[in-house]
Amino acid sequence: MQNKSNNNAPRHFNLTARILHWLMAVAILAMLFIGVGMTTSITWRPWLIDIHRPLGIAILLLVIIRLINRLYFPIPPLPPTVPRWQAFMAHASHWLLYILMFSLPLLGWATLSAGNWPVTLFPGWDLPPIAPTSSTLYAWFRTLHGILAWLLFAVVIGHLSAALLHAWIYRDGVFSSMALGSSKPSSNGSSAEKKNAD
Repeated sequence: MQNKSNNNAPRHFNLTARILHWLMAVAILAMLFIGVGMTTSITWRPWLIDIHRPLGIAILLLVIIRLINRLYFPIPPLPPTVPRWQAFMAHASHWLLYILMFSLPLLGWATLSAGNWPVTLFPGWDLPPIAPTSSTLYAWFRTLHGILAWLLFAVVIGHLSAALLHAWIYRDGVFSSMALGSSKPSSNGSSAEKKNAD
């Protein structure tokens, strides 16, 4: 569960992970609000769509880089004070976020392909289709894209709530591990680890 003490483990996520985390947080929040705006405003819809498509592809590229970084570099363990069920929920929600961040852009791309619409990143630069033109597929992909977008919204709210709980209530270093500091291992260990060892 990664909530056992380990003096050789890093205290913070590495710099690449932290930059990608906050960059993607802004991009995903923007994407969620853009998605809501696309369904509620006819006036702004064409302009929002022009932003939605390249931003979705950017998120897809960023999550691939982030996943590679996650697999190759160690992450800080959760404090020993975190209950096992919370540790399980934390890791499950993180991997669910990865799945959603990866699948939603691909699903949006497939939806446009099925509807015979180009995925335009820049004027004159369209991505190739990844699904055959089909009204049935378009309807299925579009519905699934909407459902997963709402699921992502719920997971993001839960993730943000947990982060603020650790930052303001528990103050156990979970939030700061992604916010600041060196990613090098702590030679003395955290205060929670010392207390646990006594």
